Amino acid sequence: MKRIGRLRSLLFAPAVRPDFVVKLAERGADAVVIDCEDATPANAKAEGRSNARRLAPQLTAADCQVMVRVNGQPTKWFLDDIHGGLTAHLTAVVVPKIETIGGLDAVARALDLAGFPDLGVLAGLETALGVADARSLLAHPRVIAGYFGAEDFIADMGGARTHDNQEVLYARSAVALAGRLAGVPVLDQVVTDFRNDERFTREAVEARAMGYAGKLCIHPGQVQIANDSFVPTADEVDRARRLLAAYEKASDAGVAAIDFEGQMVDEPLATQARRVIALGDT
Repeated sequence: MKRIGRLRSLLFAPAVRPDFVVKLAERGADAVVIDCEDATPANAKAEGRSNARRLAPQLTAADCQVMVRVNGQPTKWFLDDIHGGLTAHLTAVVVPKIETIGGLDAVARALDLAGFPDLGVLAGLETALGVADARSLLAHPRVIAGYFGAEDFIADMGGARTHDNQEVLYARSAVALAGRLAGVPVLDQVVTDFRNDERFTREAVEARAMGYAGKLCIHPGQVQIANDSFVPTADEVDRARRLLAAYEKASDAGVAAIDFEGQMVDEPLATQARRVIALGDT
C-alpha cells in the first residue's frame, strides 16, 4: 500500500472546474482532492472523471499528494469513476459515505480489477452507520486515512447544524477515537462558511485537541489556517521542553509528580509534552 504523508490540510476542488484544479498544487495544502462527487453535478459526472484523469498527472508532477474523490460505492457512477477517473501515482482514492466492511471490500475489489492494487482508501465517515462502526471501518486493510463529514452526518440524522457543533460532538469524538485505535490519521469536518476564518480557526484548534491530524478545506483561504493550527506554536514547544526537562530531572530523583508553573505534572502530561515536541520537529 502506498504511504501517505502529512495531512494538516486537504484541499478540494470540483472536477468540473479545471481552472481551479490546475491551481491546486500552488495553494500550499499538504494534499489535494479532485472532487468527482458532491462538487460535480449529476449531468457532468463523465466530464468530471475525464478532467480528473487528465489533470491529476500534472499535479503529481508538481510533487503534490493528489487524490480523487469518487462517487460512493452504491451509486451508479462508482465503477465508471474507478475505471475512468483514476491514474497511477495518486496518493489515495477518497471514497465517501463508507458504511460497511462489505462496501469497503467491494471498493478494494474494484480498485484491484481496475489495475490499482496498491492504492489506499481515504474513507469518508459521514452517516449514522458509518460513524457507529467507525472503528472497524478505519481498521480495514485498504484504509490508510479517514475523515468525518458533519454535513452529511446531520442530514442523515435528520438534525440541524449549529455554529457551536454540539450536535456533532459525539460523532467527531467517535471518529477521532476510531482513527487512534485503527492507527490511521483522520481529518475533521469542513467549514462551509468559507469566509469565516474565526470559525475555521476555532474548529481546527478543537480538532487538534481531539486528536485529528488535519482538516478538510473547501477554499484556498482555509489552507494556511489549517497548516498553522495542526502544529504547535514556538511557545508551546518551548513550554513542553521546559516541562519535560523539569519532569525528567524529578523522575531521575525518584519523584513521580511535580509542580510545574502551578500545574501538577506526571507521566500522562509528560507524554503529551513529548508529542508536542515531536510535532514541532516535523
